Amino acid sequence: MTTSGTTSFDNIRNLCLIGPAAAGKTTLVEALLQQAGAITAAGSVERGSTVSDHDPLEIKAQHSLQSAVMHAEYGGCLMHLIDTPGLPDFIGQSLAALEAVETAAIVISAAAGIEPMARRMMEYAAERQLDRLIIVNKIDAEGADLPALLADIQTQFGKECLPLNLPDAGASQVVDCFYDRSGHSDFGAVEDAHRALVEQVVEVDAAFVDRYLNDGDVDAAELHAPLAQALREGHLIPVCFVSARTGAGVAELLDVIAKLLPHPAEGNPPDFLNGEGDAAKPMQAQPDAAAHVLAHVFKLSIDPYVGKLGFVRVHQGTITPGTQLYVGDGRKPFKVGHLYLKQGKNQVEIASAGPGAICVIGKVEELHYDAVLHDAAEDSHIHLKPLPSPVPVHGVAIAPKRRGDEQRMWEIMNKLVAEDPCLLIEHVATTNETIVRGLGELHLRVLLDRLREVYKFEVDTRPPRIAYRETITRGAAAQYRHKKQSGGAGQFGEVHLRIEPLARGAGFEFVDQVKGGAIPGQFMPAVEKGVREALAEGVIAGFPVQDLRVIVYDGKYHSVDSKEVAFVTAGKKAFQTAIREAGPVVLEPIARLQVTAPEASMGAITGDLSARRGVVSGTDSDKLGQLTVNGEAPLAELTDYQSRLNAMTAGQGSYALALSHYEVVPPGVQQLLMGQYKVQDE
Repeated sequence: MTTSGTTSFDNIRNLCLIGPAAAGKTTLVEALLQQAGAITAAGSVERGSTVSDHDPLEIKAQHSLQSAVMHAEYGGCLMHLIDTPGLPDFIGQSLAALEAVETAAIVISAAAGIEPMARRMMEYAAERQLDRLIIVNKIDAEGADLPALLADIQTQFGKECLPLNLPDAGASQVVDCFYDRSGHSDFGAVEDAHRALVEQVVEVDAAFVDRYLNDGDVDAAELHAPLAQALREGHLIPVCFVSARTGAGVAELLDVIAKLLPHPAEGNPPDFLNGEGDAAKPMQAQPDAAAHVLAHVFKLSIDPYVGKLGFVRVHQGTITPGTQLYVGDGRKPFKVGHLYLKQGKNQVEIASAGPGAICVIGKVEELHYDAVLHDAAEDSHIHLKPLPSPVPVHGVAIAPKRRGDEQRMWEIMNKLVAEDPCLLIEHVATTNETIVRGLGELHLRVLLDRLREVYKFEVDTRPPRIAYRETITRGAAAQYRHKKQSGGAGQFGEVHLRIEPLARGAGFEFVDQVKGGAIPGQFMPAVEKGVREALAEGVIAGFPVQDLRVIVYDGKYHSVDSKEVAFVTAGKKAFQTAIREAGPVVLEPIARLQVTAPEASMGAITGDLSARRGVVSGTDSDKLGQLTVNGEAPLAELTDYQSRLNAMTAGQGSYALALSHYEVVPPGVQQLLMGQYKVQDE
């Protein structure tokens, strides 16, 4: 099927469903698609038959693991609906989807109430200056107290959260509060709800305020412009009630999307920047189909059979098959082949995509997440202002099961990491490990499942090694003579050196103070090579040595038998002897830690950090009852921190890490590490 022509932007509605897991977002999308006639029957998460959760791993998990784009036509509008994961480990997919829409719909389960993920996503949507809509789902849940939940929503998110409709007939249907003031609901008469809505909307327009004061009411049908302004400014956050399971409120929600939510020119435009660094200047795209193209890749999907697919939001201009587009600051354009609308795993070919469109461009290797696409070379430095996202800190070391497969492993992992802005892969030279980092254990487990099941590639995993170091606490001196006779030419080299501690983080210095040619200059590089070999191997626990100065001040050589190899050995042995007399200690990496969690969890978190040899330096709070704890802790004590944090906060906490500095390990830890090294050496 191929569609022709471009839907006018004022007939487009872009909506992203966000919120906690099990709030019913996927089931709600199914109900909306069925009600709009886009599908004949609603699928089921339990049966694995939904449009959005089509991936085998999602079907197995019965949870969304990535964002999915669907579309439906209703009330003369083309609606793009993005279903997002609700599990905290996959929040990167949800945040990326916010860049493609004007409206963020926070879905709250009437059975579970306001969960931390709802608060978190509400904050992100506000930071992005999106219009916000709260959808209370599962209104038919047993024991649900809907009036109390509405009061809780207004307490936590503000009095600007007002219902557009209310449950009626025991939550078997909903009644409108915006256009009709005469109805009745399970909450009582809707007149008060209608009055509160109208008063909230007219407050943004002085002319309507005067009319309202004089006439006592304003026809809601005339309030489209002030309503759009109120939504744009966050002066109104509508609340809609629905049951995706029974269908109550589904048709009414479609009407709200079509009639009341903004089209691309009515929402707050995204913040584009033109230029780099401090010289970058803010700019806005214009929803003009005739202007030059500005579009943004908000999602990437790489399938081993289909290839690379870029999910694109068009902000300005028109893209058609054959359009020449540049990717960011790339100098070579690519030609668009086919354009598609996605419906879960299926796609519908379209002839063009104008402002407001969400479409898919396939098989273009240059595409990458967060890329800005444009058709004018002078726009090469335009990019979207980045939206802060969680830093992946939970890591696992991976290695291919078969030797020689390292290159293929990197190629596949880079494809998987490219699909998720909160995944990272790196090679750590200090431990010679390949580390993949994500937002939690589940995040990484799903990544490794995809590696195994989709790409048929097996890897071994283990916790990342801690990059310990060794250093000295006092000065010392030593000398070593290397002498070897084997019947022919011999080996001879003698090195006298002393070592001194340097400040933490200073690294290593090698100083030549030899006088009178005791060691000829051509052999000094060999002495330094021997010292550096010992530095790399470690002396007491097998970790690299740092923060010291080595001064070579004397030695001896033989005019015939002295060779570089002799001075390499002499330098290495002299250094190893000296360091054992210099109070050697093991250093451990200390991480800066920032933990965000509900205020009620703070006692447990600070106590746990103390037990991990951590230090709290301060706390900050936000208006949603979240506290952020700043502190430091040894990295070795944080290997299982994600699991422990989940247990302390019921999955509501998150944290970020950054390497701060190195400190001496406690004596007990040093003895343990030295003992392990001795066993390995033997």
